[in-house]
Amino acid sequence: MSPVRRCSRTACGRPAVATLTYVYADSTAVLGPLATYAEPHCYDLCAEHSERLTAPRGWEVVRLAVDTAAAQPSSDDLEALANAVREAARTPRPGPQDPTPPGGLRGGDGRDADPMEVARRGHLRVLRSPET
Repeated sequence: MSPVRRCSRTACGRPAVATLTYVYADSTAVLGPLATYAEPHCYDLCAEHSERLTAPRGWEVVRLAVDTAAAQPSSDDLEALANAVREAARTPRPGPQDPTPPGGLRGGDGRDADPMEVARRGHLRVLRSPET
């Protein structure tokens, strides 16, 4: 998983739960759920700062439904991870005479992919333990 994004407010280290975007043309501040990716010109806010948000005089604040609980992995995320681990466990390991992992993992330039990578499913990768 990626690291937890933090509140954009100075000296606040709490986890972000909402994203603030300004629409200058409409004099509107939009506060919504935490964006999937950190975007430039958007501000991630913790629960406390998102609840206390005020806009400049003459501006409108649009508040979309925000779950202020810290983001937890969904059951879909956990199930996908478990399925990837099961699939990797079923994949036979290459022997010393065959250094290429099953499926012939190759980089975009035709060279072997990372030797630590055992299997891949979508954006999930299973890595071999460095001791083996």
